[in-house]
Amino acid sequence: MQYYLYCCLLAMLGVIVFVRTCLSVKVLLLTLAVVVYLALFLHVYAPRPGILKDPQIMSGVWLVIFYIVCLILARQDELSCRVDFLLDHCFKTEREEMETMENVNKLLLQNVLPLHVASYFIGKNICNQDLYSQSYDYVCVMFASVPQFKEFYSESSANRDGLECMRFLNEIISDFDELLSKPKFCSVEKIKTIGSTYMAAAGLRHAPLSDEEKKVEMSYSHVRTMVEFAIALMNKLEFINTHSFNSFKLRIGINHGPVIAGVIGAHKPQYDIWGNSVNVASRMDSTGVLDKIQVTEETAQMVESVGYNVTLRGVVNVKGKGELTTYFINKDHSFPQY
Repeated sequence: MQYYLYCCLLAMLGVIVFVRTCLSVKVLLLTLAVVVYLALFLHVYAPRPGILKDPQIMSGVWLVIFYIVCLILARQDELSCRVDFLLDHCFKTEREEMETMENVNKLLLQNVLPLHVASYFIGKNICNQDLYSQSYDYVCVMFASVPQFKEFYSESSANRDGLECMRFLNEIISDFDELLSKPKFCSVEKIKTIGSTYMAAAGLRHAPLSDEEKKVEMSYSHVRTMVEFAIALMNKLEFINTHSFNSFKLRIGINHGPVIAGVIGAHKPQYDIWGNSVNVASRMDSTGVLDKIQVTEETAQMVESVGYNVTLRGVVNVKGKGELTTYFINKDHSFPQY
């Protein structure tokens, strides 16, 4: 009798061991085992007088008690598996949301800052007090303005209080930004827009070089790229004029030299460049002529060396710099060397 009882208990334990089996299957197997063994006890062994002395009744009682315990354990295993599944699902969902949020933050940061600067802040544990700054010896800076936009802008009911004017300026700037995605302008970095003035620089994405010859070689490459980018901006604006029936012209100033690049602000970071080269480039724009690219004498020499023709404008009185000899780049009669 005890042998059969122990076999039944072991069989029921064997059902409980399989944790991943669903509760309904476990209940079915446990019930089947109890029914089979109770039927076996009742038909094989003769009853004895006394409830506590009757092995049939006591075996049945022990089987029922063990059956109830097994059902409780099976239910507990089922609950544990369901809770684990829900927790894993929640953790997976939260992890995916965190990864999505991290990617969104990276994209937002890369839209605000250049890629190499954004990677500096993303790849390290930067405190709010830590600043990013980098000095460059040879950078070409460009300011491109649309002076006619001030006359074009007006606030009236016809253009929704100036909203349509701002929308048109946004289209111009957006088209200028699209040029930066071209491979030949990969070294050009947009710095910012100041009203209707577009500011960009070439040579900020490369790490500072130690070899002086390579520095000079890269500076010529940056000047050539920036001149090509300036001409591309003028051509793009002509294309916009054709489709919008306007007659906007760019006034561009270019200069090259050492600059300091850095990020200001912790909560609202702003990437910018500073230096005498930047100031002179801005003056080349403000003292320039519509539909012309004005450069200093030093920059004009580099422009000629990369295959572009220049025309002497003369001596120009530049605020804060005195009198400077400036040149115009002949974009219609230039043959760049590749």
